[in-house]
Amino acid sequence: MEESTLTFIYDGECPFCNHFAELLELKSKIKNISILDGRKNPELLRDLLKKGYDLDKGAILLKNSEIFHGANAINTICKLIKEPSSKLLEILSTTFKSSKRTKFIFPFLVIARRFALISKGIPTSLE
Repeated sequence: MEESTLTFIYDGECPFCNHFAELLELKSKIKNISILDGRKNPELLRDLLKKGYDLDKGAILLKNSEIFHGANAINTICKLIKEPSSKLLEILSTTFKSSKRTKFIFPFLVIARRFALISKGIPTSLE
């Protein structure tokens, strides 16, 4: 069985997104994953936005030819974390493995991201 190629795209200016991306990269033990700061990849973001995927509304996960966005991206990536080597990542992955819980909590995460960016004087929109 062929392993999936994964690309997780996040907002590198968001402190929450940044920390989650670091945990994914360093502690998740997920193979074949690339972690990309969307702000450093504007051409990719423009292509995704044309397809209806706005990083301002949530992280994006590319899994082979599939695209997951927002709550679905977080839920999908957390389901792939089998043996996290960090207590925080274990808590996050356990919390967000539930689609229902992720869909409930996710809007609050988007609001927290916007508040954090505004408080740092950083534009929330990535266009």
